[in-house]
Amino acid sequence: MTYGNVPMIIPCLATGYLLTVYLLLLLAQRQVKNPETRDISTPKEEGLGQLSATSDQ
Repeated sequence: MTYGNVPMIIPCLATGYLLTVYLLLLLAQRQVKNPETRDISTPKEEGLGQLSATSDQ
């Protein structure tokens, strides 16, 4: 790598970092607005509980 390209790499890395932080903040804000989408494991646990209750009979 030549040292002539280093000044261009720094703004590119900074832009990528800021874009990543922005997208993560948007994702977190979306998760807070839709709390029912966060609880994915509930139907699976209920299904497993019903399955084990029927297998005992």
